[in-house]
Amino acid sequence: MPNEPQSLANHARYVPGYHFVLFGMLVLNFLFSIYNLRHFSGTALFGLVVAVSLVLLAWYERVFALSVQDRVIRLEERLRIEKLCPDLAGRAAGLGVKQIVALRFASDEELPALLRKVLDEDIRSQKAIKGQIRNWRADYVRA
Repeated sequence: MPNEPQSLANHARYVPGYHFVLFGMLVLNFLFSIYNLRHFSGTALFGLVVAVSLVLLAWYERVFALSVQDRVIRLEERLRIEKLCPDLAGRAAGLGVKQIVALRFASDEELPALLRKVLDEDIRSQKAIKGQIRNWRADYVRA
């Protein structure tokens, strides 16, 4: 667990080895592959294809992992909503994944009122939902 409590200001998670080192190396490889095309050859073109493939692989690996995690969060939050505010569970079924993912940070005490507000006012923005949370429920295991 990190040294400071999680909040709206610091809840984004960056893994330096992935977000900065690996992605930086892939971008440099891509740029170098473009630079090599100044002397066009089959090898230079193949290098560019490989560089683009590696960037796409890293991008989709991240997107796929987050998509699966969002599905798990959606399931967890639907169960939490059914338990904490069964009167809103039917209406909450229409929430989008981004709304549900944002609501996961609300404490158990705060969730019913915030959920009602999100539903009544049709708040769709994750940032707007997260900005209304006062008692932050941390998620330190987000990928």
